This record gives sequence, structure tokens and C-alpha cells, in this order.
Amino acid sequence: MPNCQETLKELELFLDSELPNARIEEIMIHLTGCNDCQGAFEFHAELRTIVRAKAKRDHLPDGFTDRLLACFEPQSDTELTTE
Repeated sequence: MPNCQETLKELELFLDSELPNARIEEIMIHLTGCNDCQGAFEFHAELRTIVRAKAKRDHLPDGFTDRLLACFEPQSDTELTTE
């Protein structure tokens, strides 16, 4: 069974359902018995809900998505040497 440190470390993966089912079950058991970790879980879950709702309402500036995606494109050797 995970301790508090392990639970908090994996909380984002847990919220995203990116852990194996057995690990999700272990964390759920821990959250049921630990008020501190349950509070952290509730905070992060609510924060995600608020950010998601706000993101749906707000309009992104023109070109924002292109600029964001460009941040994840591999840089050429030329770009790396000029920085």
C-alpha cells in the first residue's frame, strides 16, 4: 500500500488514469483512509475542473496554438548554436 509521499507523487498520474489498475486501487484505498491525501486529491481535482471550464470559455489569441506547438518541434543545429 502506498504511503503519503508515494500517493502525492503519483497524484497527477492517478487523476489522469495513467497508472495500472492495481496501483489505482491501492491509491484509492490510501485516499479513503488518509485525510491529508484526500484533501490534496480534492484540491487537484477541483483545480483541474476550474482550469478546464475557464479554458473552454476564453478565446486564445490568434497564432497561439501555432506558437505553442512550435515549442515542441525539434530545433535545427543552426538554431541551437545561435542561442
